[in-house]
Amino acid sequence: MRQVGGRLESRYLYSIGIVYNNFPLPDLNDKHRASLTQRADAILDARALYPTASLADLYDPRTMPLELRKAHTANDAAVDKLYRPAPFSSDRERVEHLLALYEALTAPLLVGMTEQKKRRSRG
Repeated sequence: MRQVGGRLESRYLYSIGIVYNNFPLPDLNDKHRASLTQRADAILDARALYPTASLADLYDPRTMPLELRKAHTANDAAVDKLYRPAPFSSDRERVEHLLALYEALTAPLLVGMTEQKKRRSRG
């Protein structure tokens, strides 16, 4: 999100068309979907333990409840494994991997666009 999203002052801007649709999602089978659903439910269950807390309270890095942090860590590991078996050593390595997948996915589109431009300029 930090790599492709915008900012308003110091806050990040989230957008379906810009942030969430940029990286290819691996093919998911029923087992993967069930695992991710279970992880999402664990996150929601951890949030439910604190019914009076706002999201700002829950996600303050200094005071984030341990149950919620563990649920997110488990979810992050499960998502990472969808992309490759070995864990990523850093956020940078993860982003580089995702950008390489995105580049491989979109490269055929660029070839088609280049061919269209060549045909138009000859015309």
